[in-house]
Amino acid sequence: MSFTVRTMTQADRHEVSELIYISINYWYQTHGCPPIFTGGPSSCDIFFDVYETLDPGCGIVAEHNETGKLMASCFYHPREHHVSLGIMTAHPNHFGSGAGKALLQFIIDFSEDQQKPLRLTQSAINVDSFSLYNKTGFVPRHAYQDMFLEIPEAGFAHQPEGLSHVRPATGHDIPEMSELEFQLAGITRDKDYQYLIENQDGLWSMSVYICPESGKVAGFLGSCSHPATNLIGPGIAVDDRVAIALLAHQLNQHPGKTPVFLLPVESETLVRTAYDWGARNCEMHFCQVYGDFQPFQGVNIPTFMPETG
Repeated sequence: MSFTVRTMTQADRHEVSELIYISINYWYQTHGCPPIFTGGPSSCDIFFDVYETLDPGCGIVAEHNETGKLMASCFYHPREHHVSLGIMTAHPNHFGSGAGKALLQFIIDFSEDQQKPLRLTQSAINVDSFSLYNKTGFVPRHAYQDMFLEIPEAGFAHQPEGLSHVRPATGHDIPEMSELEFQLAGITRDKDYQYLIENQDGLWSMSVYICPESGKVAGFLGSCSHPATNLIGPGIAVDDRVAIALLAHQLNQHPGKTPVFLLPVESETLVRTAYDWGARNCEMHFCQVYGDFQPFQGVNIPTFMPETG
């Protein structure tokens, strides 16, 4: 099938949103799961809007040469020490056409030119996408369990130890947040922290845990309250205790909603605490990496927007 890979433009916004909405829902519904997105394709405009704001010109599409319709789309995010691969979708009519593979190769070539590893957070139940990444050289490095929790209208009632050391993040915290994530995960993404802290569209929250002994940032955690992507993350913490306090603080930012969060499977205390709060599992994800990878220290809590990797 003949198609052209090109940079995404503002004129593609609505078609990209429809592509994301249709392709993701189709895959889950044909595999016995409920749809991920509701409310119509326009609910997925947020992906284009956020990614284009953070990284203008870093979206690509595969356009059918005869019809001019978009067959597949993907976003990528160059950062100081790595490149993140954002949401990748292909229209169900074009599954297996090679369009998704072509977009992935474009981004792999970009990351190699940049001499940076390429990272993503990928569904563990979608064997087709797993195979696509794995065959092209990605290696699964970390596993997460996706959990969700209904938050009462009155807010999150639990008060774990250390919650008093959590406060909203400010721009002044960014250097310490960046230093901490580089120590624990080998990456930094200052523009992402800044975007969540500024919260210009009223959807985002970012909090930090301040160590009472040192006065330094010992962890941070963000979240998004948009209906299409009500997710906790991104975040990192020096240990489970700090992560628990941060998670409690962020859950309290979503009264009356049911946010989803990804917890590392080996963070036993954190996971058990989430169960005690009433959280349930809904999926599994892998951190997949093409190229060099520094093993995580502490607790890494990824998300899909901005894509953590």
